[in-house]
Amino acid sequence: MAVLIISTSGVLGRYISLSPPVTIFFRTLVASVLFFVFLKLRKQSLKLENWADVGKVLLAGVFLCLHWVTYFYSLRLSNVAIGLLSLFTYPVITAFLEPIILKTGFRKLHLALGVLVLTGVYFLTPDIDFENSYFIAVLFGMVSAVFYSLRNIIMKPKIQKYNGSVLMLYQIATVCVCLIPAAFIADLPQVIGQWKPLLVLAILTTCIGHTLFLMSFRNFSITTASIMSSIQPVYGILLGILFLEEIPGTETIIGGTLIISAVVIESLFSFKRAA
Repeated sequence: MAVLIISTSGVLGRYISLSPPVTIFFRTLVASVLFFVFLKLRKQSLKLENWADVGKVLLAGVFLCLHWVTYFYSLRLSNVAIGLLSLFTYPVITAFLEPIILKTGFRKLHLALGVLVLTGVYFLTPDIDFENSYFIAVLFGMVSAVFYSLRNIIMKPKIQKYNGSVLMLYQIATVCVCLIPAAFIADLPQVIGQWKPLLVLAILTTCIGHTLFLMSFRNFSITTASIMSSIQPVYGILLGILFLEEIPGTETIIGGTLIISAVVIESLFSFKRAA
């Protein structure tokens, strides 16, 4: 359910005509208010146990900010398929980073999967040219994947201790604060004209989707949760075809198939180990 809801970010990111920092600022401004009201109505404590936890949650918020901004730039420079598929290198990136950061075991299989993912990325943009917008979009997508992986890894231990909505409130409030300068360059009439998709992005994608995904960390490793979300590009591309008439080309399909194949292979091995 979380993956299906989060998949709407691709279509909304392409549909909203505001610059990514402006879009994300208003997205998180609305979402922060909604989260705060929701938690107060539930009489949920917002207190974190110590300053170390506060620091890590705020750092995760900074990574989330960088992830969203780079991802939305990737969408603006290409299409839903390219943006989502380049972002979805993050499960394999997570598989490399999680053992280093959380001191868990590293598996040789990930080296082969990494090669498979890189081959898929090559098909997404065979021209290595900084004047090629699709090449730049893929770079933005992969940078976004790194930041998303780091954020998820940092949050893994915290979701065991705190309410998922509380953690999301702190993170999106951090994103909002980081992007305050964007408010000064925003064209207010244009923002008002985009209020409907911004509201959907804030409530559905941000509040509901990301909270559900974060809650899943209680039951799965970060790598496994990332792998289980491998259907997201499929959902996102189908939504892009349905609402934006963006039909991916042959090379995009080949590259996407390779990337998703790597994720599915890792998924099968993860569930086999858990069985």
